[in-house]
Amino acid sequence: MEPPKPKFTFIEPQKLIKTATDMKNWENSEAYYDLLGFVNSVCMCIQGKSLKYSCQISQVVQKLLDMLDKMEKLALETPPVDQPSRFGNVAFRTWYQKMKTNIESLVKDILPENLYDALPELIPYLLDSFGNPTRIDYGTGHELSFIFFLMALFKIGALEKTDELAVGIKVFDKYLNFVRKLQFSYRLEPAGSQGVWSLDDYQFIPFIWGSAQLIGTEIEPAKFVEPETIESFRKDYMFISCIDYIQQVKTGHIAEHSNQLWSISAVQSWTKICTGLIKMYQKEVLSKFPVIQHVLFGSIFSLNPVKPGTRLPQARLGMPLSAHPLPGH
Repeated sequence: MEPPKPKFTFIEPQKLIKTATDMKNWENSEAYYDLLGFVNSVCMCIQGKSLKYSCQISQVVQKLLDMLDKMEKLALETPPVDQPSRFGNVAFRTWYQKMKTNIESLVKDILPENLYDALPELIPYLLDSFGNPTRIDYGTGHELSFIFFLMALFKIGALEKTDELAVGIKVFDKYLNFVRKLQFSYRLEPAGSQGVWSLDDYQFIPFIWGSAQLIGTEIEPAKFVEPETIESFRKDYMFISCIDYIQQVKTGHIAEHSNQLWSISAVQSWTKICTGLIKMYQKEVLSKFPVIQHVLFGSIFSLNPVKPGTRLPQARLGMPLSAHPLPGH
């Protein structure tokens, strides 16, 4: 028998990282370890599997996909307005307000009735997953908020461990495509972009999970920058879809506008790329106060320290592939 799910006393989550000195508490917290555990766990789950891989879609996973469809419908009903400024279309605020008005019923639709108490704690994570309506921008902090929302659904038992694969290759991919549409349609500013030296103006997680997907495939790292590879596989692998999107929105050679990605193509294996990107994520996103100051803590994600000697989660990548032949991509 499975052990009973831990019981939570749900509360509205709060920002607790107030100054740069609080970052030490974050990097030693249960929430930080939970987050890295989840990122690594999904990497192991989706390695070698394409976006078209046929996997089990549970009722809650289907409801998550439906929720993102409803949000997209609201965006289609809220076209960008004519305005002098090229960036930051104010229609984004209108869409955000519509989404905010509907968000309680959208999240309620996902949950079984016995988890309705979790709504006040879950909603703020989802609300912050699509960009900031004041600044009309989007960045890795908003992406992180969506990851926390997904993790929360696992932690409270709405999603099961068996849903991990579908969350990685179906739900997150749908989210990614949706936020790209928001970025493009409303001309969202990149939040805290480092320009040519960042991995990407807006996202990070799809490069981590996308490189895990490519482990054990015939696509060598050196090939992901080639137009034929992009054309053939952009709908199959998140990493390639990210490269395709960057090539569409930026001009010139990838080495000029995306130097970090260009240098990745010289790495020997996708396993090394994936583990390297997780370390880079820790350094470039998770250790940055301007991002982490917005992270919310409540009963589900705690700033309590982990037990002394707890090791950071690390994915075992590349190993199960020899034991399990891959089903068709």
